[in-house]
Amino acid sequence: MAKRNKTVAMLLAGGQGSRLGVLTKNIAKPAVPYGGNYRIIDFPLSNCVNSGIYTVGVLTQYQPLELNDYLGNGQPWDLDRQNGGIHILSPYEAIGGAEWYKGTANAIYQNINFIEKYDPEYVVILSGDHIYKMNYAKMVDFHKKNKADCTIAVLEVPWEEAPRFGILATDEENRIYEFAEKPEKPKSNKASMGVYVFSWDKLKKYLIQDENTEGSANDFGKNIIPAMLDAGERMFAFPFKGYWKDVGTIDSLWEANLDIINPNVDLDLSDKSWRIYSRNPMAPPHYIGKNAVVENCSISEGCEIEGNVDYSVVSSNVVVEEGADVRYSVIMPGAVIKKGAKVYYSIVAENAVIDEGAKIGEIPELLEKPEEWGISVIGAGATITKGKEIAPGVMVSAGEEV
Repeated sequence: MAKRNKTVAMLLAGGQGSRLGVLTKNIAKPAVPYGGNYRIIDFPLSNCVNSGIYTVGVLTQYQPLELNDYLGNGQPWDLDRQNGGIHILSPYEAIGGAEWYKGTANAIYQNINFIEKYDPEYVVILSGDHIYKMNYAKMVDFHKKNKADCTIAVLEVPWEEAPRFGILATDEENRIYEFAEKPEKPKSNKASMGVYVFSWDKLKKYLIQDENTEGSANDFGKNIIPAMLDAGERMFAFPFKGYWKDVGTIDSLWEANLDIINPNVDLDLSDKSWRIYSRNPMAPPHYIGKNAVVENCSISEGCEIEGNVDYSVVSSNVVVEEGADVRYSVIMPGAVIKKGAKVYYSIVAENAVIDEGAKIGEIPELLEKPEEWGISVIGAGATITKGKEIAPGVMVSAGEEV
């Protein structure tokens, strides 16, 4: 009988997310709310389940409490299984002292024993900070068909954005012959999506080799991929078409949220054939008052809207009082926007309070100097007091009262 093809997914969810500023002060980036009803980590987890991958290690490190609570036993994603399922993998004290994860490759290296327990043929490495829908099973099949040692998912990006990514050069059979991490002068616009399929025996060999290389950054893009290329391993690019966004910055997180209400963007979160699962607290249906004006918005359960809301994503249990005006903004769960407050081009995090008559952000066209514009961010649990104005691009820390 042929050996069963077994696949384990390892989801890197330990990053600090420092470019998200006040939004990740107390929580890991993958736990940041997104799209009204989700958190960023829901996307790779749902992709795993929809792809038939039911053994998932989630590698956490920075501020993991809320993320761990959110994941729980994995039940919302059908990952509460006796054989496999979801496993939270935090750095732990080994013989010889504690070891934080030093880089993406070292994080996987430290969990070799976890992977070995399942004796997989293939290991899928994923990031916890991307918004996209992808069938990993098709990528694993592509990997097998090419007898590959490593397969990297690639997306063609605009040339001007290419220097932000790991860039691959491929031949007509999609075999990779060159890789450059964030090149100043890219030779191609095929960007690595940070989604990898490895044959486990090969990956294990390179992880051990990398760990024993002095001065290594212990990173997939900087070390593992170049080492495999230099050694002439069979490496292929898996072309991906569709919506994909790295939500590592305030601007990209704001854009990715508003993309769900943009009819020109290919991101349908209501598609039942590829569901994005999440752990949502039960809330009553939203209420929109008779004098409220709501246009081009996503409004979640439990909201009470009495004011004006335009082109915004409003998460569960948000209150927008009468006379308040919200435009082009992302309002996270439990936030309260009181009478007469104005919120323009902003992100308001969980349970923040914008008091009566306060103003957050500005409409770019109304600024005398457009270059002074930026997304304003109010951290979780912060309070903006009565009549206070927060300028465009300003961040208010979590829990702060201004």
